[in-house]
Amino acid sequence: MEGTASVAGDVLASYAADAAREVEGVAGLVEGRLPRQSAVRIGDEDGLTVELHLELARGASAQAVGAEVQRRVADYLERMAGKRPRTVDVVIDQVA
Repeated sequence: MEGTASVAGDVLASYAADAAREVEGVAGLVEGRLPRQSAVRIGDEDGLTVELHLELARGASAQAVGAEVQRRVADYLERMAGKRPRTVDVVIDQVA
């Protein structure tokens, strides 16, 4: 049988959010104040890109948490959707 399969951006965003929440030091995801500004933004123009807006737990290292979120999100998307992101950008919007 021939054909192609694709995974919707909303599903990829959900996977990325799940992976980020599992990282110690992530207190939560931060939704934007304007419409269409979700905590996880997926782009797919020149390869898959992910942007996550996080709340950092007090006392956690932003650098260490950011690096771990990048690694886990990339690995999780590759494992669950067969797509490894070209970039995973982490934005710390708040500290708990």
